[in-house]
Amino acid sequence: MKSKITGIIGEKLAVNYLIKNNYKIIERNFKCKLGEIDIIAVIDDIIVFIEVKTRRNSNYGYPYEAVTVDKQQKIIKTAYSYIKLKKIVNKQYRFDIIEIFLGKDIKINHIQNAFWI
Repeated sequence: MKSKITGIIGEKLAVNYLIKNNYKIIERNFKCKLGEIDIIAVIDDIIVFIEVKTRRNSNYGYPYEAVTVDKQQKIIKTAYSYIKLKKIVNKQYRFDIIEIFLGKDIKINHIQNAFWI
């Protein structure tokens, strides 16, 4: 339960961060049978599929390390499903990871083009 709350807090912080940095949020928690994408946003006509990872400490490593190759493949397949569902053509897209560190100070690390096809 605590980790679910941590995730919800992290996603809200990520959305606020993205909006402050001129991203337009077009979807949150997109789900299909292949998986889920935390945030889908647009900036400079690029569709950005974003995985948010939040940690209260680094006992289990850095948040981005939880986005394994298997998880990346799942996100990519889910993104293709979204693109097909929304009939998106002639658009660039990329895959980002946003790490949120909850501690005495909140830290946000935005990794653009964190992985690719």
